[in-house]
Amino acid sequence: MHWKVKSYGAGMRIGELAAATGVSTKTIRFYETAGVLPAPARTTSGYRQYDASAADRLAFIRAAQAAGLTLAQIRDVISARDISEAPCHHVATLLADHAAALQARLSQLSELLEHVRWLSHRATTLDPGQCLPQHVCHAIPTSQLTDRSSSR
Repeated sequence: MHWKVKSYGAGMRIGELAAATGVSTKTIRFYETAGVLPAPARTTSGYRQYDASAADRLAFIRAAQAAGLTLAQIRDVISARDISEAPCHHVATLLADHAAALQARLSQLSELLEHVRWLSHRATTLDPGQCLPQHVCHAIPTSQLTDRSSSR
């Protein structure tokens, strides 16, 4: 994601930054509050005055979010960058951990998909006339819920 930010001399106001980056003014304010975008200088009349580095920071935030990092993780990376050199090793660890979590989630989703397919097939083979009112729908057996939760 690369934005063309024209030169604004002394800086740009929040609306100009929003227009240049495609990030809403509300989101920009939220990022300031969340600590991932530094508070900008203010004009004598109180308007926010951003320099071009704010657009670069917004690009990083959006790219990091697209990779699945949380704002807390992004804040940690930015803090590390602001107080030292490139935080690449820290980012590599975050991304490896995130990849492992995604892999675990994919495994869980794969298991869930197989279970839902089994339930779907089961629903087509059961006789609705034998479904007791207290079970709501016997295509989804409640006894399995008890069995599955006790085995975890």
